[in-house]
Amino acid sequence: MILSFKNKKVLGKDAAEVVLNTDDRSIFFVNKGRRTIQIGAGDPKKMTRRKLVNFARQAVFLAKANKLRMIGLNFSDFLFKHLGLSSEEAAGIMAVNLEMADFEFVKYKSRPKDGWGFIREVSVAGKITPEIKKAFAAGQILGREVNACRALANTPGGEMTPKILAEAAKTAFEKLPVNVSILGRKEMEGLKMGGVLGVAKGAKEEPKFIVMEYFGGVPKERPVVLIGKGVTFDTGGLNIKTVDGMYEMHMDMSGAAAVIHAISAAAKLKLARNVVGLIPAVENVTSAESYRPGDVLKTMSGKTVEVINTDAEGRIILADALTYAKKYKPRLVVDIATLTGAALAALGQRASAIFSKDDNLLKTFQQFGEESGDYVWPLPLWDEYEADGIKGTFADIANAQKTRNGGAILGAMFLWQFVKSPKPSLGQDYPWVHIDMAPRMTSIDGDNLAKGAAGEPVRLLVKLLERF
Repeated sequence: MILSFKNKKVLGKDAAEVVLNTDDRSIFFVNKGRRTIQIGAGDPKKMTRRKLVNFARQAVFLAKANKLRMIGLNFSDFLFKHLGLSSEEAAGIMAVNLEMADFEFVKYKSRPKDGWGFIREVSVAGKITPEIKKAFAAGQILGREVNACRALANTPGGEMTPKILAEAAKTAFEKLPVNVSILGRKEMEGLKMGGVLGVAKGAKEEPKFIVMEYFGGVPKERPVVLIGKGVTFDTGGLNIKTVDGMYEMHMDMSGAAAVIHAISAAAKLKLARNVVGLIPAVENVTSAESYRPGDVLKTMSGKTVEVINTDAEGRIILADALTYAKKYKPRLVVDIATLTGAALAALGQRASAIFSKDDNLLKTFQQFGEESGDYVWPLPLWDEYEADGIKGTFADIANAQKTRNGGAILGAMFLWQFVKSPKPSLGQDYPWVHIDMAPRMTSIDGDNLAKGAAGEPVRLLVKLLERF
């Protein structure tokens, strides 16, 4: 998509003018040859940042639905003083969401005779300063990285193995100042990553541990470490999923995709930050070699895990990544995972669940979620949950519990065991936030996005790197 800028709106005969109206309906109509897309804004005084996010998307959706390739809009229409947004912030929001709405995963579709219905050009009229142009350009970079994340997550499991995911990470950073190293089975055996290796036992495909290092900040700055769950396909293992439960499990590496493209965005935006990405990548499949209920796995930390359910594999591989992260002495660790259906049950599909022992971090993430459009909501991580449900009978920790209640919390509490310090007086080895993005793995109708992966929480992670 090309963004062009004009002092006054000058539209070609094939373009449609985008306007906001005080009605609640969004429509496209032609009057005396003039094409117009009206976006239902309702009462301007009731405008919210969340509604603003969807306006640009609605314009693109209506244009595509009516086979339009060019649209023009007045930048001033998207400025609402009571929202407290600068012109640059509004430009960024517009650009990100124009790009996101124009995405569709067509890699495996036959090309229509008249081509794909993507928007060729958006002309923006108004007083556009160099700073606003820069904000539009940065928004486009971020939007394109979100879409690249969506494309990666949408890739079918038959064409997305741990090896291919590792190659995708290398490709994403080919021309960027990001060092990528891939650990194979032998290296993980040397590190005693019994969690990753245990989950991967049943797969023909060798597991990979992907390390990405972007050092854009000052040399002595402690990095932010982002950890993404990289289960490239999840059958549930021997505790095999139902037919409905297994569909879309090629997207169980959505956390990994988000980490790759958040770091790619940071590098392209030249953020002055030090960032490390870690991805434990495995397939969780059934075979004669698969790990079994009742097995005991020894993780890199030395703690042992009793396998109650082989379909609770994500937390096991993340355990080794959380331990590996300690080598960087990080100032913050964030893990991102499609971890539990329980988070989806708790929150629906409007927000990801977040967990931390630090209330200030939870508030910060909520604020960044509102600003970025990747909304999050905290669930408790009280000590009482630790006493209730994660103790193993024959090992230190159990990876699943008898109760179905509070599953998202107990999954987070499992991860906490690998974050907290062996010395109780220290509390934890590093500040930590867990994002259970299962609720936002795929888009929903109200998003005005194409079906499939939603690309979250790339925008939130980039906002974090910009502002934390």
